[in-house]
Amino acid sequence: MIPAAHPLSHPAPAQGAAAPPRWQALWRDAVRDPGELLGLLRLDPRALGVSAQAAAQFPLRVPRGFVARMRPGDPADPLLRQVLPLDEEMRPMPGFDLDAVGDGAAKAGHGVIRKYRGRALLIATGSCAVNCRYCFRRHFPYAEETAAAAGWREAVAAIAADPDIDEVILSGGDPWSLATPKLAELTDTLQAVPHLKRLRVHTRLPIVLPERVDATLTAWLAALPWPVAVVLHANHANEFDASVDAAMRRLRDAGATLLNQAVLLRGVNDSVEALAALSERSHQAGVLPYYLHQLDRVQGAAHFEVADEDARALHRALAARLSGYLVPKLVREVAGDPGKRPL
Repeated sequence: MIPAAHPLSHPAPAQGAAAPPRWQALWRDAVRDPGELLGLLRLDPRALGVSAQAAAQFPLRVPRGFVARMRPGDPADPLLRQVLPLDEEMRPMPGFDLDAVGDGAAKAGHGVIRKYRGRALLIATGSCAVNCRYCFRRHFPYAEETAAAAGWREAVAAIAADPDIDEVILSGGDPWSLATPKLAELTDTLQAVPHLKRLRVHTRLPIVLPERVDATLTAWLAALPWPVAVVLHANHANEFDASVDAAMRRLRDAGATLLNQAVLLRGVNDSVEALAALSERSHQAGVLPYYLHQLDRVQGAAHFEVADEDARALHRALAARLSGYLVPKLVREVAGDPGKRPL
């Protein structure tokens, strides 16, 4: 087993200054070098087709606790495959674009995206604790389009001006990469918007860095005036362990509804056995399967694609094997559609 995140050597905080939360220290200690990652797993970078060019374009980042869930000596480990930059990313493929889901055309304010009736999505930040190689926003212009800029003012003004919006979705990047006081700054401002009924958070941090779900975050969550859905992102049963289970319990205790959305990925979860194990393991952790997305056709991710006919066959087999509430909806996001398109 690979050691979990080790303590950092940081300068002592200035006298009177509060030490940073533990999750931020673990965040800073993430593995960023493909050679180091493969050394920890006892794998040869030359045999795997690791690409320095792909890593320069979209850097590797993976918390050490997530690395500890990978299988040493296994080049096909499903968690490793999600984060390792490969030569395949640099091969141009027709139909794979920089903006795979039409985010640019759906802009409705600084860092605000409006695609579906009643909902506004905020690009809260461009930061993530892990850089997934299939990320549909891997080419997104975060420097120009982040809702947190200028104290959230433009983003909140766009929501307040449209009484049709009754749900705000925090996305990114990963919104929980922001410090909790920054999140509270947003939600304090949103409380002045009378037509809001729900808050949703799309986050991978409780899976890849469960230490993020600390007492400060859960206190903020429990005090919110709206029902809150936390939509997590795990693609394989091996992403869950005891630390993730504990984080899920803390989120449920804070009153959040927990859902999981996965992406169907070739070489990661494209078998009935892997998908069934994911649904059963997430439910064991108190997380209800929600969506199984077909891959968004973003440039650099073509090697993960599963054909639609194969995806449908897998979904039918999954439905025949599991109870209905364990079967996520198989969907694709299509630019311009009024909702996710069922497959």
